[in-house]
Amino acid sequence: MAYKGKAPRGTIKDYPNFDADNDAQLLRKAMKGLGTDESAIIQILTTRSGAQRVKICLQYKTLFGKDLIEDLMSELGGKFEKLIIGLMKTPLQYDVFELHNALKGAGTDEKCLIEILASRTNQELRAIIRAYQQEYGKDLEEHIVSDTSGHFQRILVILLQANRDESTANDEATVKKDAQELFQAGELKCGTDESTFLTIIGTKSAPYLEQVFAEYMKISGYQIEESISSETSGSLRTALLAIVKCVRSVPEYFAITLHNAMQGAGTDDDTLIRVMISRSEVDLLDIREKFQSIYGKSLFSMIKNDTSGDYRNALLSMCGGEVK
Repeated sequence: MAYKGKAPRGTIKDYPNFDADNDAQLLRKAMKGLGTDESAIIQILTTRSGAQRVKICLQYKTLFGKDLIEDLMSELGGKFEKLIIGLMKTPLQYDVFELHNALKGAGTDEKCLIEILASRTNQELRAIIRAYQQEYGKDLEEHIVSDTSGHFQRILVILLQANRDESTANDEATVKKDAQELFQAGELKCGTDESTFLTIIGTKSAPYLEQVFAEYMKISGYQIEESISSETSGSLRTALLAIVKCVRSVPEYFAITLHNAMQGAGTDDDTLIRVMISRSEVDLLDIREKFQSIYGKSLFSMIKNDTSGDYRNALLSMCGGEVK
């Protein structure tokens, strides 16, 4: 939603003096014979960009006639395996894989659907829809419609149209009109007119919505998040709040998402892995800064305290250290 035309602010960038042949040989050595050199695998695969990892895979098969991802899967296990195998996919492949996982089998991972669909640009969403059809022979929208219901289903379908307004021109009268409509649909109404919330929040541009939210605050005395929290519930509330957070700041949304994944008893490793992989080449530097400013501690330190072993070492390498 936010990064159109901006230079990436990821912690992982193209590795200088990259040598796919040497990396492939080092990875083979790390997995050959008895035991596995996990440190070597981490050192290589968490410091090379996605494009470079693709070249390593090709070179590995060229040199050894074996599939690197299959070899990694046979040598690694648990959360560490899930993290490393996720890194071996392109960003588009990874989003498509995660969405399919969220929809397959019994139950639906609404958290994953919301996180991906609320934070990606129109262009990214269109690519996801095409790739999903090619990979699984299914229409993503049809799959989501069959697995969800009600207003939650409707907001996901709206997002899947990948048709959010991208203009930056804002008419003050229209801003006031939409803010008033949101106010009348929620705070002024007995019950809530969810359709108004879905249409305005799901289709208008981020710069425009920021002005609408500011105007809404003037009219109602509430932040839009407060009204959404009091007027809606369940997955719909989670989805609308995610969209609003992404309108205000995508890095802040992911900083909060990472903190929620690690706070309290137990760790939501699926979310932690997904965010660390998907944002590592996009905006993880910005996420780290937001995390530090919101929580007064570093993302690095929280990962260090909340995880262990090779899994922790790989995540910390991806995190790229403390905020400078």
